[in-house]
Amino acid sequence: MANTPLAVLDLVPISSGSTASQALRNSIDLAQQAERLGYARYWFAEHHLNPGVAGTSPAVVLALTAAATSTIRLGSGAVQLGHRTALATVEEFGLLDALHPGRFDLGLGRSGGRPAPPARQPALVGATAVVDGRTPGGLKIPARFSFEHLLRSPRFALHKKLLAQPGAESQPYDEQIADILALLAGTYATADGIEAHVVPGEEAQVEVWILGSSAGISAEVAGANGLRFAANYHVSPATVLEAAEAYRAAFVPSAELARPYVTVSADVVVAEDEVTARELATGYGLWVRSIRSGEGAIAFPTPDEARAHAWTEEDRALVADRVDTQFVGSPQQVADQLETLRDATGADELTITTITHGHADRVRSYELLAREWSRR
Repeated sequence: MANTPLAVLDLVPISSGSTASQALRNSIDLAQQAERLGYARYWFAEHHLNPGVAGTSPAVVLALTAAATSTIRLGSGAVQLGHRTALATVEEFGLLDALHPGRFDLGLGRSGGRPAPPARQPALVGATAVVDGRTPGGLKIPARFSFEHLLRSPRFALHKKLLAQPGAESQPYDEQIADILALLAGTYATADGIEAHVVPGEEAQVEVWILGSSAGISAEVAGANGLRFAANYHVSPATVLEAAEAYRAAFVPSAELARPYVTVSADVVVAEDEVTARELATGYGLWVRSIRSGEGAIAFPTPDEARAHAWTEEDRALVADRVDTQFVGSPQQVADQLETLRDATGADELTITTITHGHADRVRSYELLAREWSRR
């Protein structure tokens, strides 16, 4: 079990009654604790216009966290390329690597760009069967959730308006990844032979990862370029198997990676016993509802605040797949579920994201899990 590393994904959540400043201090402290506990890497997500999430700029938070830690790998989970250029991305991570060489993962996501092309459906050799919503090993695979209403929402349109220059058009995702890789390698040149060299950035000692939630262009691009891939069980549990399998089907060995390498994410809350863990996780459903409804993530509620919400059937349908696939319980219970997730997806490592209202409870959750995981 010790050969399956655990990593951390942090959204820099703001708890109700708290502030963005405190959330940032909490995240830096949690990164220091994760380093002490032996977690393999610590990633920051990128989200915008969410009252309850302070992680708007991974590169900025990474710079702050790198100065407060010394050994743990740090990364983006993920930089949203839909409103950025390849050059800006390489320059930012080049600056980080110049001061803290060899410590950064450049995780790249497709969010916020042009619509994805229709996914090719490769022949997936050894695809995992799902019967009655579960794999043979018992991993829950819920019904597919449609994000179409979010993509059509006024809030999503506002995101695109405020994040992009007027009239700007996002570069096709596969081309943008190719440009990033060429700029990092120092091989970028235009069709007529004009070269571009990024300083700092060229030959930065970063690991490039692609994050994806389905068997679409993200999985295809990661595999075709021989990159590491992060499959999001915590975002889209219904499609995690197809995402991992499509990546492996498309994989071509590269100079950096001889075989496919996958991390799979999971939402987790651990406490000394299941009753306590479920109390700490009470606010999760209401928090997911705020995201899935298109309103934007609210400040993470207390259990009492969450219980005060009057749930409708529509609300419950919005969050069912996420709530049903959150791993909540004692260290032994959650570690068992993580083993099931690893075995079903063939994950090489697992990325854990934990949100509780109290910072001490979040730190304790990671501590209890690390201790149990090291015993297996």
